[in-house]
Amino acid sequence: MTNITLAIPEELHNRMKKHSEIRWSEVIRKTLSEKIDALEMMDKLTSKSEFTDKDIEDLSKVIDNNVAKKLKLR
Repeated sequence: MTNITLAIPEELHNRMKKHSEIRWSEVIRKTLSEKIDALEMMDKLTSKSEFTDKDIEDLSKVIDNNVAKKLKLR
C-alpha cells in the first residue's frame, strides 16, 4: 500500500484528536475511493458526449439561474 502525507489545519487536527476511536486513515481512504468512483462514472457517462466546454458552461448558467429563481435568490 502506498502512503501519502496530508496537511490539515491545526484546529481540524485538534478536533480529530478528540475522537481517537476513529480510524482516520480509513475515513480518508473511503472518501478518496468514493470520489474516484464518482469521477470514473462521470467520465464513463460523458465519454461519448458531443458537448463542448462552452456548451456545458452555458447549460450550467441556465440551470443556476433557474434554481436561483425558484429559490427566489434573484
